[in-house]
Amino acid sequence: MEEISTEDAPGALGPYSQGIIDGGRVFVSGQGPVDPETREVVSEDIKEQTAQTLKNIATILEAGGSSIDNVVKATVFVTDMDNYEAVNEVYAEYMSEPFPARSAVEVSDLPIDIGVEIEVFASLE
Repeated sequence: MEEISTEDAPGALGPYSQGIIDGGRVFVSGQGPVDPETREVVSEDIKEQTAQTLKNIATILEAGGSSIDNVVKATVFVTDMDNYEAVNEVYAEYMSEPFPARSAVEVSDLPIDIGVEIEVFASLE
C-alpha cells in the first residue's frame, strides 16, 4: 500500500490520505470543491463545485500514476438531490465512455459547507 500526497489538491481534513495505491488500483478519498491554492470553497454554484471537485480528483489520480479516464467506480454525495442533474451534466464532461460504475447518495451534511463530494477508484496506467 502506497500513499498519494500532492499539494496540488486540497489536503485531508482528518486522519486519512488523499489517495492510496494498492493492488493495481488507485483509491481517492472523497474530494470537494476546494481550491488547492486558497483552500476555500470555489463557489456556491453546484456546477462550479462539481467541476472543481473533479479537477481535484484528476490531480490526485495523476499524482498516483493514473488518470480520470481510468476511473472504474465513483460515489457521488450530494446534500440536495435537486442538484443531481446539474452534477450529472458536469460529471459527464469529465468522465469518458464507458462511464464508470457509480452510486449517488443524498446526505444531510458534509464535513465542510459544500453541495457535492465525490470519491473514486481507478486502475493504474
